[in-house]
Amino acid sequence: MTVVWTIVGIVVFFLGILFSVAWHELGHFATAKWFGIKVPEFFVGFGRTIWSRRVGETEFGFKAIPLGGYIRMIGMLPPARGELYGRSRRTGPFQGLIDDARQASAMDVGPEDAERQFYTRRPWKRIIVMAAGPVMNLILAVVLFAIVLMGFGRLTATSTVSSVSQCVLPATAARTDVCPPGAPLTPAAAAGFQPGDRIVSFDGRTYDTWADMQRAIRAATGTVSVVVDRGGQQVTLTPTLITTELPSLDDQNTTVQASFLGLSPLQEVQRQGIGAVGSTMVDIVGQVGQKLVEMPQRVPNLFGAVFLGQERDQDSPVGIVGASRIGGEILASDAPPGQEISAFLMLLALVNISLFLFNLLPIPPLDGGQIFPAIWEAIRRRFAALRGRPDPGPVDAAKLMPVAMTVALIFIGWSALVFVADVINPVKLG
Repeated sequence: MTVVWTIVGIVVFFLGILFSVAWHELGHFATAKWFGIKVPEFFVGFGRTIWSRRVGETEFGFKAIPLGGYIRMIGMLPPARGELYGRSRRTGPFQGLIDDARQASAMDVGPEDAERQFYTRRPWKRIIVMAAGPVMNLILAVVLFAIVLMGFGRLTATSTVSSVSQCVLPATAARTDVCPPGAPLTPAAAAGFQPGDRIVSFDGRTYDTWADMQRAIRAATGTVSVVVDRGGQQVTLTPTLITTELPSLDDQNTTVQASFLGLSPLQEVQRQGIGAVGSTMVDIVGQVGQKLVEMPQRVPNLFGAVFLGQERDQDSPVGIVGASRIGGEILASDAPPGQEISAFLMLLALVNISLFLFNLLPIPPLDGGQIFPAIWEAIRRRFAALRGRPDPGPVDAAKLMPVAMTVALIFIGWSALVFVADVINPVKLG
């Protein structure tokens, strides 16, 4: 059954990614139609068309390579300034590429569609159209996080004691249930803490979360008073804290000197409020953004994982194949069904946050590569109006096509490297 659930998880998660792609393109499509831009095509996938149906003026369908999607709006690029103002065409090493891009942009533009082209819309409308796709991914991520946190709940450390450590060991020592000879008792064990005790107050103060209490424990010194609820009765314990080497709360890969009590909290699945959804989203967006910035640093590890047989980092970037494979592992795990579904939806939410941030990068051919020229155009027009000069016209985004082609080639190479790594040396759940 494990194999069956793994396959089911892979397929379902892959379909979830395709839905995320279609949802992204729906944002572009809906806003483009809202502003009167003609959209001849709406496809999920690339390559040969395997199914399509025309609804009105738009052909909807699926293509053979399910690694993305697109909508095609007419007039994405403005005509050359020579065509607009009657001057001769320019020449240059990339002029053929630029001209081909203009011709593709002008496909399906008939005389009746002259005013329905993308470039003819005011900059703020173009910004909305191009930002709508990533924003749709962000909205989907918020919905998924809300379902998980408010519906299923999150595994949360509580103020109830789960276990009491019997002796003090260095942070770098191997974990063991047997105390070595001569190892001192932990303050919690010496003070008489028991599993099931609920900490009411620590050093005269109450705390809403275990994380806050944990920081208070590490910051305290000497003998402190701890009130616990034990079987309905309040008991006061007076442990004498010691200073030892502990993993940092901010970076688990480093250690710090801090006060130590010696107990572990009980973990419970608790439903969260809307505030937790917002704070979690802010934290996750920041973490994913940092990972995107660090992507170039991941190339050596990916290369080693593919060609040199090196171990692949757990935080290594993954593609559609790798993410789907992890989704399969989640459904095939031995965790309770609620936790499996929660982890599955959280992973899909992370994919959507990645799509949101990645597509906003101000480089063509990403959505941000169209947003940035529109912003620059609005600035130019505003300055021209303030100085009493004529409208400078649309920014010629076609000149960015060499950059777009270079970025596309880099992205294809990166995607191929990640794809091979996901197949032969995948990231697996710990």
